[in-house]
Amino acid sequence: MAKFTYKAVRLDGEAVEGELEAADEAAVIRHLQGAGLIPIQARRTGGLSLKLRRERAAGLTRKEVGVITRELATLLEAGLTLDRSLQILIDLSGEPRVARVLTALQERVRGGATFSTALEEQGTQFPRLYVNMVRAGEASGALDAVLARLADYLERAAELRETVTSALVYPAILLFVAGLSVILLLVFVVPQFTVLFQDMNAALPLPTQVVIAVGDLFRNYWWAILALLALTAVGVERWLERPGVRDRLDVRVLALPLFGDLIWKMETARFCHTLSTLLKNGLPLLSALNLAREVVGNRKLSGLLVEASEELKRGHGMAGPFTQREILPQMALQMIRVGEESGSLDAMLGKVAEVYDKETQSSVRRMLTLLEPILIIGLGAMVAGIIISIIVPILGLNELVL
Repeated sequence: MAKFTYKAVRLDGEAVEGELEAADEAAVIRHLQGAGLIPIQARRTGGLSLKLRRERAAGLTRKEVGVITRELATLLEAGLTLDRSLQILIDLSGEPRVARVLTALQERVRGGATFSTALEEQGTQFPRLYVNMVRAGEASGALDAVLARLADYLERAAELRETVTSALVYPAILLFVAGLSVILLLVFVVPQFTVLFQDMNAALPLPTQVVIAVGDLFRNYWWAILALLALTAVGVERWLERPGVRDRLDVRVLALPLFGDLIWKMETARFCHTLSTLLKNGLPLLSALNLAREVVGNRKLSGLLVEASEELKRGHGMAGPFTQREILPQMALQMIRVGEESGSLDAMLGKVAEVYDKETQSSVRRMLTLLEPILIIGLGAMVAGIIISIIVPILGLNELVL
């Protein structure tokens, strides 16, 4: 049994907070529902993670937007008004930054503005796609259902990002350890032998001279190396901002083996899930396509989507223009064609997103399966090269002395 803190609302709208021992979150929710409460949040007690403690951004994080959306959908589905729901979230919020945003939204709603307008006035706190989905929900009179779908969408997007990020943790650690090991060898181990070689007063093999020179560079000019890295990072960032550079780079990225295929599948899953959610919320196909295009990060694919949307304006279907430009993988295009013919495009796009979510995870695992031994062998080769460059002159000590 673990201890959980919970936040809930009574049927009359009164907020309730407390602690409860249970096996898991689902048990806490069942207990609250059995007591006639509307569960808002159930969380295992304990300190915040290091990641959350370090979040200092002025705006809302993606996770906070997702939590707000889910909780607001739950309250609206329970029959509470939007104003009352926002007030409950303000009362329950333990983060002043979140409370400030919610208060600003409530004030605009009380002043007669629509919820979508209030969200739009928050600037970059809520993306344009989010605002337009809420606007569609208001127009259809199903804001609670739209927010529930929007929360599902945000959770799926977060899960996809988490899958890729988590998969990259081990290679990043391995690269860090490799770099640190090589630097320690060059800075602390190699100089111990440098004195010995100087006493010999003999010519050293070229590899040994290179290793010693690199070690001296790291030891005496580490500050210059750090400055050069910083300048390089700034220079690359400005270079990418130049017109056309990012477009050409994105074209080449898609052509890379393994990595290009992974990017394509990730973009396919993200785009199809977004478009499916927008269509389910009642947006017209052309408007939904223009909004969904914003979640596509690759400039080449985004440009092809612009071209396809122009054909949609002239009355063409979605599958034809997409197939001509090979915007999505062939299986996704065939599924979209079937969805158009059967009149269930939104549902079929959701299935495409699920398929390519799984494909992305499989591609990440395959890429790591190949990457890990390459990194390990590369690290071993670098360390072995440094050691051999030091050992060779020592083994030839007699010849050096002569």
